[in-house]
Amino acid sequence: MQPLREVTIERLGSAGDGVAETPEGSLFVAGTLPGERITARPVGKRGEGQAADAVEILAASPDRVVPPCPHFLTECGACALQHWAMPAYAAWKRARLVEALERAGQPGVAVAEMVIAAPNTRRRADLALKRLQGGAMALGFHQRGSAAVADLSTCHVLDPALVALFRPLRELLRRMPALKREGSAVLNLLDSGPDLLLRTDGPIDASQRAMLAAFGTTHGIPRVAWALKDGVVENAAQAGPVFLNLSGVRVAPAPGAFLQAAPEGEAAIIAAVLAGLASQKLPVRARIADLYAGIGTLSFPLSARGRVAAYEGDAAAVATLDAAARKAGGQVEAIRRDLAYRPLLPAELNRFGAVVLDPPYNGAVEQVAQITRSTVAVVIYVSCNPVALARDAASLVKAGFKVTSAVPVDQFRWSPHLESVVSFRR
Repeated sequence: MQPLREVTIERLGSAGDGVAETPEGSLFVAGTLPGERITARPVGKRGEGQAADAVEILAASPDRVVPPCPHFLTECGACALQHWAMPAYAAWKRARLVEALERAGQPGVAVAEMVIAAPNTRRRADLALKRLQGGAMALGFHQRGSAAVADLSTCHVLDPALVALFRPLRELLRRMPALKREGSAVLNLLDSGPDLLLRTDGPIDASQRAMLAAFGTTHGIPRVAWALKDGVVENAAQAGPVFLNLSGVRVAPAPGAFLQAAPEGEAAIIAAVLAGLASQKLPVRARIADLYAGIGTLSFPLSARGRVAAYEGDAAAVATLDAAARKAGGQVEAIRRDLAYRPLLPAELNRFGAVVLDPPYNGAVEQVAQITRSTVAVVIYVSCNPVALARDAASLVKAGFKVTSAVPVDQFRWSPHLESVVSFRR
């Protein structure tokens, strides 16, 4: 066991851990805040520094508050910052966007005030499942830095309609032999009610299908789906239609579909994208490319400004988007294309008056490179990772783009993750 160190936390790292600088390098300590004096015990390597556990807080920050969740840090690793007062927390998150733009070569941008999703509003959860000794079932998020599953009784981030399913779902899975050792449960809260996708390490039979059907009926879940080992998803039980309204368009998401985390966050992102476009004075009915379109969260509101070509690589998402777009009147064209391997080339991009992209966590290196070589003048970039945003924005800036607006959106409350909508004009 390593000896205790007495250190002062100087700042927060990108993962929300406190960082202390020592002669041996950086020390990363979860659950600490800037300015705090603590004793910590190093527990292992982390990058060029060391991870450490806080043993005692000798001098607490005035911004330290009591975390609302009993599982915070001691068990569940999903949240990192419940112990920080909201004004200081919000300022730090907003500063992450400011710093990303500075690294991209755009200092001094007027970054908007951050929109913060309220507690208990997140509508999507990917829960880990683990069979314990004696047959009991653990259901929850992973513990911090571990494959162990925190068995949750509550959650202050998720919508209560999803939290209410924890106990009955745990009891159902305890009785299902399809879950031998481990699996997952993806819960989406749609306008039609909760939607459940189970992934298990064993097959389900007719009797277990009957159990799932009864569970769905009892708990108001129109559809319960099950993922086979080869990744194929089938409906184990469906008692009614599933649907979600996106900007007035009804879509029928596939089981486990990706959704924006919170309705309030989704609305803020859409508003920022539309405001960014409005400020650019595009020609009336200009063509717009929506890249990484998913099920159409941005495609449908964008269609009020012009004809939208929506590109997405996931087959189920494209099918959902295409079916909804056809019913909505044809202003949106859904196109399946994996932009990581086949980004739109300059000749294709040149047909559009504006490009909107909402890439995955690692950003869009290759696609942004093609945009810089095109004649596209307007780009709206929706990011969930300030580090990737800084890198991709730097490429755009080097190609002659300037940031015209930047809006931070915190729909991942109490986590270090930040959504941003940044508008560029060449």
